[in-house]
Amino acid sequence: MKYSNLTLLLCIMVAQFTFAQKKIQQEELWNGTFRTKVMQSVNAMENSNHYTRIESDDDNNQEINLYSFETLEKVKTLFSTADHTTISSIASYIFDNKEQQILLGTNPTPIYRRSVLADYYLFNPQDDSFIKIADHKILQPTFSNDAKKIAYAYQNNLFIYDIATKTTTTVTTDGQKNHIINGISDWVYEEEFGIVRMFDWSKDSDKLAYVKFDETQVPEYSMDIYGSGLYPSQQTFKYPKAGENNSIVSLHIYDIKAQQTQKVDLSEFHDFYIPRIKWTNDNKYLSAQIINRHQNDLKLFFIDSNNLKKTLILNETDPAYVDIQTISFQDNNDFIWLSERDGFNHLYYYNKDGKLINQITKGDWEVSNYYGVDTKNKKIYYQSVEKGPRYRDIYSINLDGKNKKQLSSETGTNSAIFSPNFDLFINIHSSTSSAPSYTLKQSKNGKVVKEILNNKELEQQILPYNLPQKEFLEIPTTDGTLLNAWMFKPADFDSTKQYPVFMYQYSGPGSQNVADKWNDTNDYWHAMLTQKGYIVVTVDPRGTGFRGADFKKITQNELGKYEVEDQTNAAKYLGNLSYVDKSRIGIWGWSYGGFMSSNCLLQSPDVFKLAIAVAPVTNWRYYDSIYTERYMKTPQENPSGYDTNSPVTYADNLKGRYLLIHGTADDNVHVQNSMSMIEALVQHNKDFDWLIYPDRDHGIHGGNTRMQLYNKMTNFVIENL
Repeated sequence: MKYSNLTLLLCIMVAQFTFAQKKIQQEELWNGTFRTKVMQSVNAMENSNHYTRIESDDDNNQEINLYSFETLEKVKTLFSTADHTTISSIASYIFDNKEQQILLGTNPTPIYRRSVLADYYLFNPQDDSFIKIADHKILQPTFSNDAKKIAYAYQNNLFIYDIATKTTTTVTTDGQKNHIINGISDWVYEEEFGIVRMFDWSKDSDKLAYVKFDETQVPEYSMDIYGSGLYPSQQTFKYPKAGENNSIVSLHIYDIKAQQTQKVDLSEFHDFYIPRIKWTNDNKYLSAQIINRHQNDLKLFFIDSNNLKKTLILNETDPAYVDIQTISFQDNNDFIWLSERDGFNHLYYYNKDGKLINQITKGDWEVSNYYGVDTKNKKIYYQSVEKGPRYRDIYSINLDGKNKKQLSSETGTNSAIFSPNFDLFINIHSSTSSAPSYTLKQSKNGKVVKEILNNKELEQQILPYNLPQKEFLEIPTTDGTLLNAWMFKPADFDSTKQYPVFMYQYSGPGSQNVADKWNDTNDYWHAMLTQKGYIVVTVDPRGTGFRGADFKKITQNELGKYEVEDQTNAAKYLGNLSYVDKSRIGIWGWSYGGFMSSNCLLQSPDVFKLAIAVAPVTNWRYYDSIYTERYMKTPQENPSGYDTNSPVTYADNLKGRYLLIHGTADDNVHVQNSMSMIEALVQHNKDFDWLIYPDRDHGIHGGNTRMQLYNKMTNFVIENL
């Protein structure tokens, strides 16, 4: 066949256009180039079919605006910093139960991951009154249910502010730093149980229940804070490592009128946790979840606040561990409970006496989020992975487990914000090919009412970058189990060539990296690496989530064993592909992912050429009690599980290139982990690279820190893989 010169020129031009690709610049990862538009601070109102949002006006004043769920139109501005110049920004806001008063937080000072001190002002839109409720920063202020009082914590003690009289009552006086904490969780509860406020108002606002932490016997961890002064300072806090003493916890009920406190008798328990307390809808009863130190025996009690008698309502056990649940009470004190007892995470319906009424959801799939119950229509709303662990969809189902309906329609990741009366919901959708969009839908059938917001502009804006699309695949383990994975290929991929592979993973218990959702920052960085000629792959090994309890809990007592096997086998599988250079496979990860990347390089030195470990655990003996013992028991009970799977054990195996990165002010995964790894490598006379960030926490951010870190990692990959 003959071609004219014009035809050949057109073919060349088409080819050039096909592979034309705007290069991602490192600074674009951090300057907002790829940032999506979002609906910020959407809070559904409980007593009306409205929601509120924090927004800025044309003069950059911050406002709390009220919107209608039905029309999505702004109804009115409830508060504006333009009218109250005492505060310049709103860090948080809380409505009372009647939605008539607003507690505004400003000038926040973070303590740990979730705990924040702030100045709080009480604002009443009815009379425009505006008053600061304490002369100092406080923690977790919470309205009483009758909206007459506010309980809060300060310097490890609890206080109650009376709104009418503007007076404050002291509830506890024994609070002391690094010894006694009243009503606020200690470090390990906050980090691993995901909770800060450990006090709760009774239904009729006549009692306040709280947990006391005696951390006197908990060992201390100290961090040097270098700052800019001549001498460093030290931050010292209680941190129970695996096998060490935990806080001794106790449960108390304070009577508002009598101003007296009673202690609940928990003497039958030893070395236990109280991960949740919550007053029921019967003013008489407080619910409390008590779990043993191994976290495989959870008891739910109802406690009579008059005589402190405990009634066992539910006992959940598991050979491995039981996940902590946030209980959802109905008006009559029946409740909804999540459990993995049939092998998958599902919803169960109990009456107030703890008798199982029925299992609501069933199947070889998991409920991934619970949104609530429409008591009028006896209907539950939830998110699940029924279509496969990579996907998320929104469903409704009757309390009796019948009439299940899928309310989301687009494939990918769907989440929801429901209106208070459950007649409407905002569907947030994204996928690997669709940037996040927000759509208002009817709850009864999922029918679209109107589009709220989309990111079509961003989708068009990134077209010149010719970004890779995630190719989803399954990689078999040695026993035939198929692992979910995704792959990024260069835009000009040529199957006749061979490419280096850079693997990214987290791999921790119950986690997930392989999902059909829009790009995050790491995705754009990985896309940038494909522009430099690398294939990037992520694999979710055994032990990760949303595939049932057996898949997730196989790693029990041996964190790192099966995950390293799976990542190594996945690397070998990839290395056997015709277009992969098996001599150039690298791996990286952060935190648990750093633990894993270190182990992979050291335990499989002939498979992996390179590893980057950011803020890694290097021995679970150094990590906290609640997380570590949930999966490993204590070091005293399971020494081989700790040491056999520690990368420090294999330091002498190092052959490839290794980059170790850590922040000195990491209160979560202490820099001690990396120092131990460094010492082992030095004593084995190994050549490696390491980078320490002064005064940076587990996230290693602030100023240009992230850009510099990713520049370092980029150069390390290019120079060594």
